[in-house]
Amino acid sequence: MSFGFKTSWLAVPDAGPEEVADALDLQHRQCIDWETGIELAYQQGVFVARPVPEWTLAHGRIHLSHETDATRPDFPDWLLALAARIGDFQYFATDRIGEYHAWAKVESGELTRAYCYIGMSGDVPLRLGEPTAIERELGVGLVGCEEIRQDWGDAEWDAWHDAMPTEHQVMRIAADWSVCPPLIEDGSVTALGIHGFPPGVEPGPEF
Repeated sequence: MSFGFKTSWLAVPDAGPEEVADALDLQHRQCIDWETGIELAYQQGVFVARPVPEWTLAHGRIHLSHETDATRPDFPDWLLALAARIGDFQYFATDRIGEYHAWAKVESGELTRAYCYIGMSGDVPLRLGEPTAIERELGVGLVGCEEIRQDWGDAEWDAWHDAMPTEHQVMRIAADWSVCPPLIEDGSVTALGIHGFPPGVEPGPEF
């Protein structure tokens, strides 16, 4: 099983799994195989691995950014603090139940792009930087709540909702920027990864 849907992850180009695990300050570490690590990270903790030569991925449904998330004002600070430790990276998150979709890119110590949409509340709590070429091609990430007008009719509202992202479009953005995790063939990953827990999080009884 690969990952990507109903979870969050980092894509890091120039740091190996141990460096990323160190940057996340993961505790209770164990080295495990790709499929086991993915399954565990959907339940608890964070799994860090390098499934393709160019990219290290850190995946965690609950604990990747457990102290903040893309809906909170301190989320950009968390991204920049992490970038100071591992350099350039990208962040992605998606959850179809609440229609929570987010992506961000840090380059040369700057948060060049970040976007988050929550369909359940119809909110765009994060919108920084200019849309990238793939976002423009897909027609998502281009507008936020600032464009909403009180006199809109059904056509305007329909157009606004059509410009909001889906989980599949998050995967398209990930594929263009770096790597799309669901496209990784599990059998092709032979190197072990690192599973661990961020500070303040203890393994559950089933771990």
